[in-house]
Amino acid sequence: MSELTGPPKPTPSPPDSTRTGPGRLLVAIYALFALSASARAGVQIATKFSHAPVAYLLSAFAGAVYILATVTLAVGSPTARRIAVVSCSVELAGVLAVGTWSLADPATFPDATVWSSYGSGYGFVPLVLPVFGLLWLRRWYRRPGIRRTTVTSAEDTGEAAGGGVGHGEGGASDQSAADVVADGRT
Repeated sequence: MSELTGPPKPTPSPPDSTRTGPGRLLVAIYALFALSASARAGVQIATKFSHAPVAYLLSAFAGAVYILATVTLAVGSPTARRIAVVSCSVELAGVLAVGTWSLADPATFPDATVWSSYGSGYGFVPLVLPVFGLLWLRRWYRRPGIRRTTVTSAEDTGEAAGGGVGHGEGGASDQSAADVVADGRT
């Protein structure tokens, strides 16, 4: 016989915020990139905009994307997480597009942007950062206990509500979806 050691320990659920654990490091790196890209673009636009306007405007855009990602990851609410997914996706698309463009047409980029050559000037962190951001955000969409059910007919509604309408297990066969909802059996 085995000894009883007490009640089973509850399994820890993911925290309710993206600001915990590895998320803190992610927010810190995004904040660093937001500050550096925005400051760099601001100085370049203010002092020598005519030298490389495309590159400087793209750096300013990258800075804005990093700011949005930083704020939304730090807030961590469900709405903020959805916005963070969009900003990380835009960032990844921007790194890939600008990286390819800067290699295909170097004349357009006399000065590098954060995303030029896929972020090679920053150790390719701009290329991998959105991937890690999206992977971190993905865990919030795979939380247990969240199950969506799509009901296609009144009969299915009765079955989903436990009425067993389709199998004659209670509930009237002429009962509609509105009646099931009104009965409180959803």
